[in-house]
Amino acid sequence: MAATLNKVMLIGNLGADPEVRRFEDGNALARISLATSETYTNREGQKVTQTEWHMVVFRRGLADVVEKYVKKGDKLYVEGKIKTRKWEENGQPRYSTEIHADNMTMLTPKDSGTREPQSYGQSAAEMHKSNTFAKEPAAPEDPGDDDLPF
Repeated sequence: MAATLNKVMLIGNLGADPEVRRFEDGNALARISLATSETYTNREGQKVTQTEWHMVVFRRGLADVVEKYVKKGDKLYVEGKIKTRKWEENGQPRYSTEIHADNMTMLTPKDSGTREPQSYGQSAAEMHKSNTFAKEPAAPEDPGDDDLPF
């Protein structure tokens, strides 16, 4: 069996506010530049930080959420797939590698409370229509008194 997998998981910070494009059919596309960093100590004992920049693309409902809630400096967890585009410019081949996001969790608290990170996935379009992504999750019900011996 020759199975393959194209999956990317990133945790990083936005380098700039999202760039959002709207289309005639009402759909949106948002692009962000996400920085991931790795810090290590080299042989001379100096700390070295290497930063990689990733272009991440969000579509439809996820793009709406990114446009509304994500800003420069925010920390995000993103899941998606790597896609490479090729085109020609002035007779020279050009390439672009992007992450096409399927899921996202905002890791930066938006208020002073201890709010849990908010996750958004492919169902974000439906969540956007009903505006449920802006509501706080319901607290679990208290099971009350039970007959457990411990």
